[in-house]
Amino acid sequence: MGNLVAIVGRPNVGKSTLFNRLTKTRQAIVNEEAGTTRDRQYGKSEWLGREFSVVDTGGWVVNSDDIFEEEIRKQVLMAVDEADVILFVVDVMNGVTDLDMQVASILRRAKKPILLIANKTDNNELQYNAPEFYSLGLGDPYCISAITGSGTGDMMDLIVSKFRKESDEILDEEVPRFAVVGRPNAGKSSIINAFIGEDRNIVTEIAGTTRDSIYTRYNKFGFDFYLVDTAGIRKKNKVNEDLEYYSVIRSIRSIENSDVCILMLDATRGIESQDLNIFSLIQRNAKGLVVVVNKWDLVQDKTVKVMKTFEDAIRNRFAPFVDFPIIFASALTKQRILKVLEEARNVYENRMTRIPTARLNEEMLPLIEAYPPPSTKGKYIKIKYITQLPNTQVPSFVYFANLPQYVKEPYRRFLENKMREKWNLTGTPINIYIRQK
Repeated sequence: MGNLVAIVGRPNVGKSTLFNRLTKTRQAIVNEEAGTTRDRQYGKSEWLGREFSVVDTGGWVVNSDDIFEEEIRKQVLMAVDEADVILFVVDVMNGVTDLDMQVASILRRAKKPILLIANKTDNNELQYNAPEFYSLGLGDPYCISAITGSGTGDMMDLIVSKFRKESDEILDEEVPRFAVVGRPNAGKSSIINAFIGEDRNIVTEIAGTTRDSIYTRYNKFGFDFYLVDTAGIRKKNKVNEDLEYYSVIRSIRSIENSDVCILMLDATRGIESQDLNIFSLIQRNAKGLVVVVNKWDLVQDKTVKVMKTFEDAIRNRFAPFVDFPIIFASALTKQRILKVLEEARNVYENRMTRIPTARLNEEMLPLIEAYPPPSTKGKYIKIKYITQLPNTQVPSFVYFANLPQYVKEPYRRFLENKMREKWNLTGTPINIYIRQK
């Protein structure tokens, strides 16, 4: 079960610097591709062999100046709701402010582990300012400097010690896990109810399960899978449900715990920035994708031309990853609901694709010979051999070359597109590595 750590606090206390320090080790490894930089507010971190996700709640707020305190209050409530551990960052240089007091008063009521992080302790003298933070009533302040990194190791030990014990889930590994994600009101609950055929939002109110993802085993019409359902779908929350960026934080868990994400778009609204944020979470976690344009019954003009325009718009916004199914459906009238499940199952199977080495080489090498990587500084790049890596989360291929460092992103994309033409990899991301032979 993935643990989620949220960073809260007023602006300018160094939340994003701390976020970068926690996640940067990973950020470099996660493909720094075009388009994945949008969500600098979400990343992965690892310490003592435990992997967890980090969210900087401040990053999502748009023009927070006007409704400043209100916004911060909502962020903090959100963090209290969704995260396993909360880092409350304060600034040693500034001491306690009114806003810090307000945040603290919400956190004191929370039943979650909270670490009070006194940031900007860049030298030892400043540690003497820390005791005033005891007035926040949240226990010991931990002095760190997010910029220099001092104190962050001990802080990480603390964070990891606060995680819940990994619960052993008794899930059948062979059965795919699908998550339905999307902005509020895109029709997530209605599509889940349409799948399951009864209003089970009432059915599984099992006490004590609210925090984790809940898996519903679904066995119907020849489909067998788990629906990953996080708390967000089941209980309409006290925090105003209409707050857009919460939908992103809410989706993190379901995305991380699934194999294939069914991303719901609202046909009457088009594509909005939050859709792109959720999409990039799916990408960052290398999950399969099926896009469902819901509420298609409400669209007056349903011609093929309109569909095509809509489809092109979606692929343009989600580029460079364009090879995924798009289904026009209606959860209300149940139109094409089974098609959604069929596509999700296909995408799951595509994620499991194994291509024999012999076939890879006989299909791709002639192509590479015909269109070799452009030569750099007068050096010719030769790709000699290709193989698929075993046991990876998504199909991953290694191309062995004499000068791997000269193979640039556009050529990699060319290879990927050719592979997608030859093999059915629709809906799944793939990795292409260029290595020294």
